[in-house]
Amino acid sequence: MAQPPAVLFDVDGTLVDSNYLHVYAWLCAFAEEGLPVEAWRVHRRIGMDGTSLIHDLCGDLPDEIGQRVKQLHSRYYRQAAGLMRPLPGARELLHKVADLGLQVVLATSAPEDELELTRRVLDCDDVVSAVTMSSDVETAKPEPDIVKVALDKAGVGPAQAVFVGDAIWDAEACARAAVRCVGVRSGGVGGDELRAAGVVEVFDDPRALLAHLPESSIGALLA
Repeated sequence: MAQPPAVLFDVDGTLVDSNYLHVYAWLCAFAEEGLPVEAWRVHRRIGMDGTSLIHDLCGDLPDEIGQRVKQLHSRYYRQAAGLMRPLPGARELLHKVADLGLQVVLATSAPEDELELTRRVLDCDDVVSAVTMSSDVETAKPEPDIVKVALDKAGVGPAQAVFVGDAIWDAEACARAAVRCVGVRSGGVGGDELRAAGVVEVFDDPRALLAHLPESSIGALLA
C-alpha cells in the first residue's frame, strides 16, 4: 500500500530552541583551539554540515584539528543542553500533523548523541514515523542527501512531502531534492532571506504554522 504523505521536520531552530546553544558551543570549541571566529559568522552557518561550517570559517585545517573542533562542539553543546526548550507550538504541531494522518519525519543531520538530547526535550517520539541523523549521509545540508534519505524512510516521493526548516541550507537542500520547503523564523533567519533561498511560505515559529495549517503547504498534502 502507498504510504501517507510526509512532513519532514528539521529539528534545531525549527522544533527546538537550540541554535544559539550551537553558536555558543562552536565559539567555545574554536576558542579552545585558538581559532578566532566571530559569533555572527557562526550563526550564519548553523544548520550547515559541520565539516563545511568549519571550512567556511577557518579555511583548510588539518583533519585532526577539524575533528577536535567537532568533538569540542559536541561536548560544550551537551553541557548547555539544560537550557534547551521546545519552541512554542512544536509539540502541538507534531501531534496535529500525525492526527491528520500524515507521517511525521525528523529530517535532521545531527549526530546521534545530539539528536537524543533534542528528542528528549521534544518528547514526541510516539508520533514520529521516521528519523534521520548524520550517520545516514556523508555530507549534510545544503547537499540534498538528508532530504532524500528522509523521503526514502517515509516511502514517499518529493511531491508527497513538505519540509519545514529554519535555515537557508534547508531551503537549498530541498530545492535540490525537489521538495517544497516551509520556513520558520525561530532559528534567527529573516523571512526575506528564507524566501530568497526558496521557501514557499514563512511563519514565525511552529505555533504560527499550526494556526495556519489548513491553508499551508502541509494542509495541501491532505488534498
